[in-house]
Amino acid sequence: MLPLRDTIQNKNYPMVNTAIIVVNVLVFLIQMGQGPVMDKFVFFYGLVPAKFTHPALSTYFSTGEKFFSLFSFMFLHGGFLHLLGNMWSLYIFGDNVEDRLGHVKYLGFYLACGVGSGVVQLVFNLDSQIPTIGASGAIAGVMGAYILLYPHAKILTLIPILFIPWFVEIPAYFFLGLWFLLQILNAAGSHGQMAGIAWWAHIGGFIFGMILIKLIMNIPFPLKSEVVSRFTERKKTHRLQVVHPSGPPGDSNVYGTLVLAPYEALAGTHKMINVPWGFKNRLFRVAVQPKTREGSLLKLKGLGKITPEGGRGDLLLKVVFRF
Repeated sequence: MLPLRDTIQNKNYPMVNTAIIVVNVLVFLIQMGQGPVMDKFVFFYGLVPAKFTHPALSTYFSTGEKFFSLFSFMFLHGGFLHLLGNMWSLYIFGDNVEDRLGHVKYLGFYLACGVGSGVVQLVFNLDSQIPTIGASGAIAGVMGAYILLYPHAKILTLIPILFIPWFVEIPAYFFLGLWFLLQILNAAGSHGQMAGIAWWAHIGGFIFGMILIKLIMNIPFPLKSEVVSRFTERKKTHRLQVVHPSGPPGDSNVYGTLVLAPYEALAGTHKMINVPWGFKNRLFRVAVQPKTREGSLLKLKGLGKITPEGGRGDLLLKVVFRF
């Protein structure tokens, strides 16, 4: 089960979220370049609870170095798949949270969630000398904020069944709620960091994100988001869209909508649409010609209802602009 994207179209380009992903990738490359001293690198910049609790170990690190690890640990990763999974989750959920908070608030929110998750991990593993690394705790905070900000959103998920791609829109509250439940069950069945996974950091980050988003949404901020939005406003809609066609009885044609930004309609574009019929999920490429007007109908032949003569009607997509 692979989440592809959510169904909420953000209005502005996620500059901060993208920058965080880039920084994580760059730090990972630096980490991989350490070669034989990489373990020392991870121990130094990772979050090691014993640095704070064991006097013998604590003396090797200054106060600044110990507290800096509360930030630096969230930019280290245990491997390529660890990095990929975290960055993909951040890509899916972070842009919408940034869209709601604004760029500067989102940066502070993300870092605070990472620190908060680290503190929770530290409290539940006071004697551990195993470094905690990864952006999972901070991203869990983003997910906790998402579930409150967009409770009615859906997650477009790919489920391969016998090599057939099956696309399903799963409610965000179910998807994220199930994820959180799994973190609790894993934490309860382990000693906090089984197999190198910091379950308590995930749990703490998620809860911290839910609490913090409630507080931060009510804090006034001096920068006007409208000024920044002029430079970050999105000019494109999702490339992959799910269409749920319908039609009146007696009409062999079925009807749906294709969402475009005005810029896309003016310049022309291509979209991939998924048309689910029962257990079949079919992908089609739709060409949008330049200067397409809102309300125009795009025809996909043979995707309608079966006619009495054995033929098929068409799928007519109405172009709708998103502002």
